[in-house]
Amino acid sequence: MDSPAAISVKDLTKSFGHSQVLKGISFDVPAGQICGVLGPNGAGKSTLIKSLVGASRPSGGQVQILGNDPFAKGIRQQIGYMPQVPALYEDLSALDNVLFFARAQGLPQARKEAESILAFVGLTARQHDIIYTFSGGMKQRVSLACALVHHPKVLLLDEPPAGVDPKLKERFWQYFRELAKQGVTILISTHLMDEALLCDYLTIIRDGQVLASETPQEIMQKGETELRVWQGEEIESTRVFHYATALPNLLQAHGLDPKISKIEVREEPLETVIVRMIGEDEV
Repeated sequence: MDSPAAISVKDLTKSFGHSQVLKGISFDVPAGQICGVLGPNGAGKSTLIKSLVGASRPSGGQVQILGNDPFAKGIRQQIGYMPQVPALYEDLSALDNVLFFARAQGLPQARKEAESILAFVGLTARQHDIIYTFSGGMKQRVSLACALVHHPKVLLLDEPPAGVDPKLKERFWQYFRELAKQGVTILISTHLMDEALLCDYLTIIRDGQVLASETPQEIMQKGETELRVWQGEEIESTRVFHYATALPNLLQAHGLDPKISKIEVREEPLETVIVRMIGEDEV
């Protein structure tokens, strides 16, 4: 992580009464990177995001967004936040909902910005329809539009667009990647492994603590790999960890025999590795 941290969490704790939800969480997200936060239900993901967005004061530790306290004057205008459950005005249209957030942020061309972002999420044809007539997936799309309309430098997504079709989801991720190229830092709380693989970094939490904060590739290296070597019709199968270093040893054991015609590497999928880390009973 050579870039300066746009999101910095140091020894973060959060308690509700006698229940401690976050227990000394620490990690950084460099500017212009996409970080996925994974963990079982009740791990503290939503509480973490609420602390980052300034909706909940930590009990201890420190949180900084763009080098500032989330409660500092003016910093919230730099943050886009999409809650897990869409916080929309059910009796207003999609356009009026996005306009409300655009005007709250003081955008000079609020209507133009609102219409543009609704077009991005594929709701131009429904922008004048009342929210209570929308499906759950469509409400999430409006919620995402509200989070993006003011062009934030940090985007916090608590369980981002579920219930959208694969094509639109791919479009969202293309847009997220373009935002990251422009220097926007994105933190995504998710359960979906296909989304996790698209992130630059993953922070895995369980029971309010960080288990790992690494790239998806580094986390996958913690998994078990099956190496299969063919010698004619015979197959030798070996299970190893860190196959990059285990493979040369395996080949040396065979003396790099020219009869070896094929070596197959079968890595465990990311989901399997993460489930093992957090414990199957926690999922």
